[in-house]
Amino acid sequence: MAPAIEDYALIGDCETAALVGTDGSIDWLCWPDFSSPACFAALVGTDQNGRWRLAAKGSKRTTRRYRDHTLILETRFETPTGILLITDFMPVREEHSDIVRIARCLKGSVSVQMELCVRFDYGRTIPWTGARDRNTWAAAGGTGVVYLRTQQSVQTRSNIAFADFTLAQGQYRSFVLTYVHAQQGPPRRINAQKALRQTETFWQQWCATNTYDGAWRDAVERSMITLKALTYRPTGGMVAAPTTSLPECMGANRNWDYRYCWLRDAAFTLDSLLSVGYREEARAWQDWLLQAIGSNAADLQIVYGMRGERHLPECELPWLRGYRHSRPVRIGNGAADQLQLDVFGEVADAIMSMKRAGIRLHEHILQLQGQIADHVASIWHRSASGLWEQRNRTKQFTYSKAMAWLALNHGIASTNGRRVSEWKSARCQLHRQICRRGFNRKLGSFVQALDSDVLDASVLLLPIIGFLPFRDERATSTMDVIMKNLGRDEFIYRLSPGKQTNHESAFVACSFWMVHNLAGAGRRSDAERRFEKLIGRRNDVGLLSEQYDPHFDRFMGNFPQALSHIALVNAARMLTSS
Repeated sequence: MAPAIEDYALIGDCETAALVGTDGSIDWLCWPDFSSPACFAALVGTDQNGRWRLAAKGSKRTTRRYRDHTLILETRFETPTGILLITDFMPVREEHSDIVRIARCLKGSVSVQMELCVRFDYGRTIPWTGARDRNTWAAAGGTGVVYLRTQQSVQTRSNIAFADFTLAQGQYRSFVLTYVHAQQGPPRRINAQKALRQTETFWQQWCATNTYDGAWRDAVERSMITLKALTYRPTGGMVAAPTTSLPECMGANRNWDYRYCWLRDAAFTLDSLLSVGYREEARAWQDWLLQAIGSNAADLQIVYGMRGERHLPECELPWLRGYRHSRPVRIGNGAADQLQLDVFGEVADAIMSMKRAGIRLHEHILQLQGQIADHVASIWHRSASGLWEQRNRTKQFTYSKAMAWLALNHGIASTNGRRVSEWKSARCQLHRQICRRGFNRKLGSFVQALDSDVLDASVLLLPIIGFLPFRDERATSTMDVIMKNLGRDEFIYRLSPGKQTNHESAFVACSFWMVHNLAGAGRRSDAERRFEKLIGRRNDVGLLSEQYDPHFDRFMGNFPQALSHIALVNAARMLTSS
């Protein structure tokens, strides 16, 4: 059975990422990029669907950490005879993608075991395997070939590479795994120690750009590193998470593929990056946005592939049993076909963030701002899908309407289009409609949809986007009602837990949005206390999943989740400035 989600850590090269368990097993890796088929899929299957384990035998205690200011993972295994340190990382790639694992004995002597099971196409294809020369083992199948380079002798049984060896204090072994396309020849060899130094320098230099100077700097920096790791370097697209089908609730069929670029998440990420000094990422995202959307704002989707792909057909993989038997495992995402009004406001807000930060905007970006306002002015009255992407359900969602208002507001402020008077009229109508019909006076709260009595944590974003001041009586009343009805301890549920089947978990981002609201309303001590509890729920290396199940004290949903880390950063910024 796969470890708990919180028992995993992330390594990556800004083009793909792998999850490493506390047991020393890499159970998830899509190669050569985030949305490629996985060659290690044990996370959502079995060990026979692909994994790479490197660990000490007979370990009695395991601890781990990231090296300061890096994405280099160090796992320490303590055994009765000695201590082993495994250093895992992925160098920022040049030609090929590599995973480097270094096993070093720190004390005494340690017996070490390595097991490499490569299975292409999400664990379905068993490759041809075997030694290529004295120090090279390879697995070839489908469209790819994986090469293992090591000085340690390796044996092959049932197409799986094994190595058992003992290290004395000061001794080490390096293992370098490299992916190439089937039509390419063997990759160049890399020096593991040199790659380690270069990778450490890359991340330390990137972190040095961070201008955040408030409390909880370590938590903010770890979140920023995670967001950087989820950015696809060649295009600037930002994936929501590196995984698919980690369940929102065990056995409830709510398993989705998050290895794509949601404009909402990317826009929120961009704002966080810009707020602490990262401008290159903003420029790259601007280029990605123009490439993905094209010249017609009316064709804007909520989600794209990391290269700008529009077609993301969804299907299930029946040969995988799912994370802890929670089927199905899905790839692709049918939400790409939904109309969501809020995404227009989020893109408009991202453009405004770049403008405020002094980023030179492409003329087509300025045109896009006007096109978005024009389009929203013509469709704002329509029902649409909501923030939570419920299938086959459209409504007049309050948050969506507020984001349509924001798109018009930014369009009015940024352009001199011939239809500005029409935009102003639509903006006024939207604001009035939301305040009259989106606020339920009996409940004392903004609600999920116009004329509704259903509470929804998405309305916590209304003061955050500037729709109303944080101290507005309606905003503070909404905050208190949601805290009472959708809250449990420091957590906030998206919808009423009593109306959810199978005990849906609390939503981590919503929980940080509550902190943001409390700080904005001047309730700093409450906000700070809640924030401290929330960051205390991160795993041992500072990562967050999409959801948290307070009933069983466990992570749920895809991991690590960009939106959770974005909300953490923004809540910390709000607390620092309040």
